[in-house]
Amino acid sequence: MTELNGEEYNAVLFDLDGTLIDTAPDMVAVLQGMQRDHGIEPVPYSVGRSNVSNGAIGLLSLGFPEIDVVFGDQLHAEYLERYAENVCIESMVFEGLSELLDELDRAECPWGIVTNKPKQLTGPLVVALGLEERLACVVSGDTLPVRKPDPAPMFLACDIAGVDPDCTIYVGDAERDIEAGQRAGMATIAAGYGYITEDDDPREWDADVIAMSTEELTQIVLKAVSLES
Repeated sequence: MTELNGEEYNAVLFDLDGTLIDTAPDMVAVLQGMQRDHGIEPVPYSVGRSNVSNGAIGLLSLGFPEIDVVFGDQLHAEYLERYAENVCIESMVFEGLSELLDELDRAECPWGIVTNKPKQLTGPLVVALGLEERLACVVSGDTLPVRKPDPAPMFLACDIAGVDPDCTIYVGDAERDIEAGQRAGMATIAAGYGYITEDDDPREWDADVIAMSTEELTQIVLKAVSLES
C-alpha cells in the first residue's frame, strides 16, 4: 500500500458515482430500459458500468452510438426523467466505505462530496442513503457555472466545510477528478476500483496514490488523517 506524504490532513472529499456510491446498477438499468424501448439491443452491464463516471451523456453516447447526444436534448431529458424516478433502487455506499465514514464521523473529521452529477439527482440520492445530515458539504455539477476538472467546485466545498484545501484529500475515479483536486492544491487518491473503461489507466492520472480497493482506500485515508497508525 502506498501512503500519502507526511502532511496533516483533516478533511476528505469524495467524488460520488464510482467512488463513494455504487450507482451503476440503477444508471445502467435506466440506459438498458431506454434501449429496449427504442428497439436497440441493450449494452452488457459490465460495459455500461465502466462508463458510468462519464455521466448520462457518456452512457447515452455508448447506448445510442448513431445519435449525437448533447446536453439537454430529448434523449438526455428522457434519461434524466427516468433516472430521477429510479435514483436509488439498488445504489449503495461501496462495500467497506460505510465503516470509513463511521470512523471519520467518530473523529469529527469532516467529509463531503464534489460531483458532476446534477443537484436534482445528487440530493435525492444522498437523502435516500441517509447521508444528508452527515455531510459537511455537497457540491453538484450544476451548483456553479463550471464543474470538474475546474477547481472552483473544490474550493467551494472547502469553504462550505470550513476546511483548507491544502489539508484536504480528494478521492475520485476519473482523470478529471484528480486534475480538479490537484488544481485546488489537494492531496489526490485515484479510486482504481471505480468505473474505469478498458482504455483508461489510473496510473496515468498523476494522482498522489492509487487505491485499488475500498479496503486499501480506507487504510490510506485513516492513516493520512491520523486515525490509524
